[in-house]
This record gives sequence, structure tokens and C-alpha cells, in this order.
Amino acid sequence: MDLRFLFYSPDGVGLGHVRRNLAIARALTAHTPEASILLATSADEAESFGVPPNVDVLRLPGLRKLDNEHYAARRLGVPSDDVRAIRSALLAAAVESFRPAVMLVDKHPLGVGGELRAALESLRAAGARAVLGLRDILDDRAAVMREWGKRDLARRIAEYYERVLVYGSPHVLDPIAEYRLPRCVAERTSFCGYVVNRPPDDGWSSDVFPMLATTPRPRPVVLATAGGGEDGFGLLKTFIEAAGGAPWDGIVVAGPRSGDEDLQTLRRMAAEAGVAFSTFLPDLMSTFAAVDALVSMGGYNTLTEAAASGVPTVCVPRVVPRTEQLIRARAFARIGLLRLVEPERLDARTLRSEVACTLASSRVRVGRRALAALGLDGAARAAGELLELADPSTRMRTRAIGVAG
Repeated sequence: MDLRFLFYSPDGVGLGHVRRNLAIARALTAHTPEASILLATSADEAESFGVPPNVDVLRLPGLRKLDNEHYAARRLGVPSDDVRAIRSALLAAAVESFRPAVMLVDKHPLGVGGELRAALESLRAAGARAVLGLRDILDDRAAVMREWGKRDLARRIAEYYERVLVYGSPHVLDPIAEYRLPRCVAERTSFCGYVVNRPPDDGWSSDVFPMLATTPRPRPVVLATAGGGEDGFGLLKTFIEAAGGAPWDGIVVAGPRSGDEDLQTLRRMAAEAGVAFSTFLPDLMSTFAAVDALVSMGGYNTLTEAAASGVPTVCVPRVVPRTEQLIRARAFARIGLLRLVEPERLDARTLRSEVACTLASSRVRVGRRALAALGLDGAARAAGELLELADPSTRMRTRAIGVAG
């Protein structure tokens, strides 16, 4: 059978959508090398993360999120409606020419601003299937119910989607109950566990941060990251201030989407404080295994990968335009996977104190808690669901090796 898959990543803010899709693509092609996957994304960094064999990238014009429900062109000097029309036409053309058996859509059932409608119609007309992948935590209940109700998304999901995959565990948060999703959505929903981007086999490179190559180290090393970097300036600035005079060494990875002025300021501050600095590391997770503690925001990928690596973590989550990171950080803190500093409490003294407590934590204990609570094989399980939809004869083969639940 000609196993073709189209993966859609909206990529308005951060890099989580494309990184989840790449993790699933990697699991799918590892199990079924004859599969072909076309990944539609506007993230410049997609290929830097490592594109698996039999996967190619369809680059969409970039979008920049202004606030919930409002986007603008990231680079093109054209109105948002025009860039959305271009993206919509490209996505529809991809369905018609690539002819995927299954399309996997991350988070947005109709795409950003409805840009997937034409592609979904073409997919349905061709007799192919659509799958919606959702983080378990979307936002607070009122916001999700308001947004879904305004667009009648539950009915649209039932109309277009064969299956809904939740990238999480109902023991952390059950979106069916939390967001009061109707039966038409609940009956086609499966929980996959958390999707983790596994580090490369060759691990981290000491060429980037030579301090990590020293064993034993004279001082602990603490890494601070702000994901994509659009809104991480405040956290990273405070971290550098906290690192000055601290009994540990600091590393900052600012993120590829940090503003030029912010980067200049952070780079100067880091140099003055003796903090190592980098803008972007595509295999950042491999560094988690080498450092003694992590300070981060509350993005899905960062916290999941940190928990999987066992690195003791201090989390300062984003709270606008969505509270999704705060909800996740509180849930992970309850399980004992991290220490939480809510943004209104953030200052250098508090952060230095929290890092000190985190450095006393057990990496082994964090890793065991993560394995027990999160179900870290979400990428393989999601891949199994997609293969089963594309070719029902794969059902027993994927279940036999544990790819699907």
C-alpha cells in the first residue's frame, strides 16, 4: 500500500507543534520505512531539528501570533487575510497532489483562521482520513468552551475527523471532562501519553558548552531556556541576574525567535555575569541530561522532555495570552516533577533560592515519577493510530510490538 501522510503544524507561537509532529514522524517511519510524510509548517527551524528519512517539508509563509485568534504575516508585508489565503491554497494543493491516506492536524481543527477548510474538504472527497492531535491542556475551561462554541468546533471535528489523539494522560488532565466535550468528540478520542522528542544517539556536544565536559565539576551547571524565545526576555534577564554571585554556573539558550534588541541585551548581561550564552540549539534536550538543573517556561515539549530526562526543574510559565502553561506547570508540580514560580513572584532572589532547592533534588526520583505519571511513549502510540487508519492490516502488527495502545 502507498502509505502517504500529511502533517500540519500551525506554528504561530513557539516550536512545539512542529517538534511534536517531527517526533511522531520519526516514530512512524522507524516502524514503517515505506511510509512517506509531507510536513507542512512555517517554522524555519524544522530541518534543524532533524528530518527523518522519507519525510519532507512543505514550507508555508510564516505567521506571527498577536493574541488569541489574531495573527499577522511574520515577514511578508501583506494583510493577514492574504497570507492566510496563500497558506490555504498551498495546503489544499498538497492534499490534491500528494494524495495522503491520512492527514494529522496539530491543535487547530480548522487550521489558523480556518485555513484548513479547503484541504479538509478535498481530503474527505478523496476518501482519506483526518486525525486531530491535541495537547491535553489547551487553556482554562472558560476560554476553551468559549472559543470552541463560537466556531462550533465540536461539530466540525465530528464532521471532518476520524479520530482525536490526546497527547497526554487523563491522570494529569482529562480534556473530555475538563472542557465538557460532547459525546461526538469523546467517542473518537484516544489518549496516547506524552510525546517526547528523544535526544540523538550521539548525545550532547561539549563543543557548544565546554563546561559540561568537565567531570567532576567544581560547581553545578544550571541551564535556562525560553523555548522559541518570543516572550522569554523577562525570565532570562532575571536568570542572568540570579546567576551573578551564585554558587553555580549558568547557561542561557535564548531561542531562535528572540528579538534582536533582546538578544543584544541578554548577550551583554551574560558576558558581564560570566554566563554562557547561545541563541539556538536544535538538540537542546540532549543538554538536559548533562546539566544539573533547568530553569524554563512551561511549554509542553520543554516540560515533557525535562521530566523524561529527569533533570530537576524550576518552571516560570507564560500566563498570556493563554494560561495553558500555568495549568500544566501546576499539574506537574503536584506530581513532583518541578518547582513552580508563578510570574508575579519572579525576581532574582526568589529564582536563586528555587534553583538552590532544585539542585538538591534527585534526578532518578524525577525520572521515575515522570515515567509513572506521564506515559512517555506518545509518539509511538500516535504513529500506530495513524498507521492503523491508513492500512487496517497494520493493526495487529503495531499492537504486537507496542506501538499502539
